[in-house]
Amino acid sequence: MIRTGKRKIALTAVAGASVLALGLTACGAGGNDGSGADGDRALRVWAGSQTPITANYNPFAPTVLHGALGPIYEPLFFFNKTADSEPEGMIGDTYEYNEDGTVITITIKPDLKWSDGEPLTAADVAFSFNYEANNPEGNGLVSAEATDDTTVVLTYSTAQFTTEFQRLGSTYILPEHIWADVDDYANFANEEPVGSGPYVVDKTTSESYTLVANENFRGADDLGVKKVQYIAVDNNQTAQDLLAAGKLDWTGMFIPNPDDVTANGAISWINTPQDPTVLYTCSNAELGCSGPQTDVAVRQALNAAIDRSTIKDKAFVGLTGDISPTYALLPRDEKWVADSANEVSPQEPDAAEAGSILEAAGYTKGSDGIYEKGGQKVELTLTSVDGWTDYNDAAKLIAEQAEAAGIKINASTVQWQEFSDSRQSGDFQLIVGGMIGTSVADPFQIYRDWFGGTTVGSTGPVGEEVPTGRWNFSRYNNPVVDQAVQSAISTNDEATKKQLYGTIQTEIVRDLPYIPLVINATQTFYNTKDYTGWPTEDDLYAFPPSWGSIAAGYVLTHLQPAE
Repeated sequence: MIRTGKRKIALTAVAGASVLALGLTACGAGGNDGSGADGDRALRVWAGSQTPITANYNPFAPTVLHGALGPIYEPLFFFNKTADSEPEGMIGDTYEYNEDGTVITITIKPDLKWSDGEPLTAADVAFSFNYEANNPEGNGLVSAEATDDTTVVLTYSTAQFTTEFQRLGSTYILPEHIWADVDDYANFANEEPVGSGPYVVDKTTSESYTLVANENFRGADDLGVKKVQYIAVDNNQTAQDLLAAGKLDWTGMFIPNPDDVTANGAISWINTPQDPTVLYTCSNAELGCSGPQTDVAVRQALNAAIDRSTIKDKAFVGLTGDISPTYALLPRDEKWVADSANEVSPQEPDAAEAGSILEAAGYTKGSDGIYEKGGQKVELTLTSVDGWTDYNDAAKLIAEQAEAAGIKINASTVQWQEFSDSRQSGDFQLIVGGMIGTSVADPFQIYRDWFGGTTVGSTGPVGEEVPTGRWNFSRYNNPVVDQAVQSAISTNDEATKKQLYGTIQTEIVRDLPYIPLVINATQTFYNTKDYTGWPTEDDLYAFPPSWGSIAAGYVLTHLQPAE
């Protein structure tokens, strides 16, 4: 999945020496060695960070450190993406829509404070919704006003029933007395953040950063974990070694054989597939994308050529789920699939179908077995992040499968920063990457954020970064989809919404700006010997991986040292 570096990274052994030399806060599982001023050892976390760590706690920055999102900054309410359940108040206490869905009245909890001791009031909430980073063009916000210290009224130009999570569950609330002076939010490192969450920054180095309990947090007295150390790890084997040795307490990562790290009796694990893994395609030639993948016929042929069953078994050792080309998460969202023929992407390859698609579009097969048109071969570059071994293996398999269907793919790996820069700018042809799975039982969030959803501000030409709050890396621009998304925002009628989703699904299943691969495995490993309160299969109260935005902070508030 995509998470600005927060994906459950599976790294190859490339630079472990620097990490092995790290001075971790404690030396072994159960090793409450008195490190730290309060005598409690830190909960040691790997959330995907690699060396060197750069202090950046700006929740709007692509390179924001994981601990900022949830442990430090919070939205109003917590939505559990693993279930179709009611949200729980964080800063917020209650909310209510007016009859036509254009006004949301929110009450926040009384007597709240920011981590620097300043009062947190409805004025901060109103400021946050008006702040540019939270209010991109096309957002539809007419006004956000504090009517008293605990009441905020949000007024929109159209009904917002379907954007409940976006407004209430993913809008980070900011202290006005800090952020009112931040004009260039995109480049603000925010090295000493002031937030409302359970933790504050204690120390940041190139190899780790440490958060300590926020004494002004509304639930400070109940926090069982007083210190959290996020460490940087540069290779998968080192992370596994740290888990097995009891020197790492919580991480989300891909481990083909979990028994390698659970044999110590301290570590348990859970798998919660949630997020689509796809091929990003820079699909829109009118916005500057270049290459054969800008032809929908090439994307359709590649989709037909892919052997998802083999990718699932060989790259992801059978831990992934089947993906729907509609991007409804199955079985959670099955009611939103309008056409049963689009319920699941084909699991077996069909090279003959791929060839037929290309030939119908005017391509001919050359003597080397690769299709071409107008003297140009169907040859594509495919990148994945160096060390994300599951994705790297998937890329190699896709290259092999595509060649069998007459499509040449050159697979290579790049460093994280190059990957991040290229997908933001559109300087790529194909990338093995991920989508952020929907945080409620409804695919709307993906339709709006990844496929456009507004005719203005949803994406931009190659060379310009994708606007904050949007993930349309494919540069997809389809007015039919845009109109259906906008109409879906305004309805609270399930039948009407399903009809609109059917329109969207017809377009994106045909156009394939992202080519679906699998619903990615999400393995989480955590120390159940020394800590209790983790999400389990019987009590999956939150999405469990350490890199989960907002949810990770919520999980931390539930943990207690084992007796």
